[in-house]
Amino acid sequence: MNSCRIPIFTIRTLLAFCVYAANPFLDAQDDKAVSAKFRGTEWGDEIQQDEIPLTARVVTTRLAKMPWGAIFKIEFTDLESRAPQKREIRPDYFIVTDDRIVLLNEDDNESAVKKISALDKPPEFEPGDIYGITTGKFSHEDGLWKTTISLKGDLCVYDSSHPSGHFKKIIWKKGVGLVEYASGSGAHADGYRLKRQK
Repeated sequence: MNSCRIPIFTIRTLLAFCVYAANPFLDAQDDKAVSAKFRGTEWGDEIQQDEIPLTARVVTTRLAKMPWGAIFKIEFTDLESRAPQKREIRPDYFIVTDDRIVLLNEDDNESAVKKISALDKPPEFEPGDIYGITTGKFSHEDGLWKTTISLKGDLCVYDSSHPSGHFKKIIWKKGVGLVEYASGSGAHADGYRLKRQK
């Protein structure tokens, strides 16, 4: 056997497995759903108090793994509070590469997952859909919306706001995933803030 073949084969094998280095802020060992308890508050015009307690179970599932990345679904289930109208939070789908977390924002996300997972490289990302980074800083403006993404220790903080009072804040933690999720509209007209429980 030619002694040069072993190192070349080994290098090719390592390259095949090292194309996608796992993103430290959103990753999974397998496709099993992982759930965590979140607690926080919600507010709105229909709620008499300024804010009332809100709890939820957040389920993170890896839907697909590609040589260049993965796709995750984050669902908010078992939402409970004393609000007269039960809150619903739509699931989010994220495309994850080794240096980005990007919101999948299609009319039919389930179909989009199938198409994107078949690609041999990541699709082009719109700046407004980037929700996480692994290095540096990121900022983007879309009309009056201003978005910044910054790294603070082992956290990646996505912060987006509008002068009208609309906002969205998401915090990712290395080795954990989503640890805070908040969204609001208007001047305290409606919104919620949820934080992962240890």
